[in-house]
Amino acid sequence: MKTLIKNGRVIDPATKTDEILDVLVEDGKIAKVEKEITEEADSVVDATGKWVLPGLIDLHVHFREPGFEHKETIRTGARAAARGGFTSVCPMPNTKPVIDSVEMVNYIKEAAEKVTDIHVLPIAAITANQDGEYITDFEKLKEAGAVAVSEDGKSVMNARVARQAMRLAAVVGIPVFAHCEDKNLAARGVMNAGERAKSLGLYGIMNAVEDVIVARDILLAKDTGAQLHLCHCSTEDSVKMTKWAKEVGLKVTAEVTPHHFGLTEDAIDGTDANFKMNPPLRAQKDVDTLKQGLKDNIMDVISTDHAPHHATEKAKPFAEAPNGITGLETSVAITMTELVHTGVLTPMQMAEKMSYNPAQVLGCDKGTLKVGRAADITVIDPEDEYVINPDLFASKGKNTPFAGKKVKGRVVLTMSDGKTVYSYANGNESIIDKEVRDF
Repeated sequence: MKTLIKNGRVIDPATKTDEILDVLVEDGKIAKVEKEITEEADSVVDATGKWVLPGLIDLHVHFREPGFEHKETIRTGARAAARGGFTSVCPMPNTKPVIDSVEMVNYIKEAAEKVTDIHVLPIAAITANQDGEYITDFEKLKEAGAVAVSEDGKSVMNARVARQAMRLAAVVGIPVFAHCEDKNLAARGVMNAGERAKSLGLYGIMNAVEDVIVARDILLAKDTGAQLHLCHCSTEDSVKMTKWAKEVGLKVTAEVTPHHFGLTEDAIDGTDANFKMNPPLRAQKDVDTLKQGLKDNIMDVISTDHAPHHATEKAKPFAEAPNGITGLETSVAITMTELVHTGVLTPMQMAEKMSYNPAQVLGCDKGTLKVGRAADITVIDPEDEYVINPDLFASKGKNTPFAGKKVKGRVVLTMSDGKTVYSYANGNESIIDKEVRDF
């Protein structure tokens, strides 16, 4: 099979390409990236006025399977990813049972192969059952296909265990993805600590809840030589500490989510739990610093922390509802609306933070449109304006704080290994996995 993508603005950070070109896909690989390819193809995609990017990579998703399939399954999560332009995703291990063994890593891989053509790259737990005590077998987990280890959903609170885990990770050569939260400081907090929380009568979460673990884990990475990736950073001091870590030559990277750069605590009214997440929405000064950190390339990655919940769970009172929002299907639109169209990021920087840099964190050969590489491709219409409607989400989770928001920028084609897994044209959507779902 040959597919020819014509006249698109090809943006590839790996080769610093940003120009109008054609892309020929053959047998699942990038065959040519040139001007005016005349070779015949089985299908031709007119990408005039569109951006052609390396397939987007999300380092941080929650697909809930096994154990919480009422929230999301690997199939529905992968569908949401395809619709959002993602060709590779990394599901976190806080399932039930936890992804803490070779058997569970294999379960995720085998389940994904049955239902989707996108790449599902599992992250394994740092400790058995994520109990924070006994370190898992990183070497065997990596051999089985785990791309990183993480205790996401909570931190490894025992600093001795955290240090031992980083020492082992450094030896094995596997990245550590850190959820930075001091649960003792967090206590009963449900939103950012400040005047807004006081006015709503809700317990607050100080910036220090995140900052003290960011500082600890950076210092442990310095001590052990581990590759550390800081998840869902939300505070101004997280940016400052990441900058310091890079300046002294540590192997530290950091991610920011669209909800943390697209919303502040002022969006919370105390009743709608779709605005409840962990870390919480922060103050304007934090948001401004996160945006500047992305602009200055201190913060390396934009990830979603896609966390679907059942509608009945999010319908609970704010203080009782679970943390988390869906993010895969709104990430491109929020990033373009809040960062690219406002001049905070260039289109090239967006491609770096949503594709090339995540691939670099994982140490894989994705995130590029180089000839010979896998044809993972995302095509975006940068000018398409619409209103976010969660009723159209492919995810089981409709829990988004962005419902009704007018945005500019839409994914129109997602290809994984040369296979079209999502397409949008003239208001018609199709998701293609092991079966076809038309919208």
